[in-house]
Amino acid sequence: MTSDTSFDWPVRIYYEDTDAGGIVYNANYLKFMERARTEWLRSLGVEQDTLLEQGVAFVVRRVELDFQRPARFNDALTVTVTVKKLKRASIVFEQEILDDAGLSLVRGMVQIACVKIPHMKPFAIPEPLMGVLSGAR
Repeated sequence: MTSDTSFDWPVRIYYEDTDAGGIVYNANYLKFMERARTEWLRSLGVEQDTLLEQGVAFVVRRVELDFQRPARFNDALTVTVTVKKLKRASIVFEQEILDDAGLSLVRGMVQIACVKIPHMKPFAIPEPLMGVLSGAR
């Protein structure tokens, strides 16, 4: 399954997000993308702490990032979340971070795997959750 429906999440750049050169430190873009995916789930009524109580977690399996332009202190950004593939035990997201003019700063692909805790073995996304995720597409 694929989707072209995008979820947007606003992010403001704080001083703590920048490096000595005054631009956003590269690893922080992954944090912004993680927050946007969490808020996407929350917008669907899915709380990750509830999943953890059920022994289910989503973990990052693979990431590809393409840095195009830097963000700087106090920039207002938008992080997008688009489901590109929804499989039995994984989700592939396409994500983008845009500046306030809509210019792309970072593009990325993030593959998330569903695992059963505590063994961290692949696990099929629970059927009720799969229904919610499929309906959001």
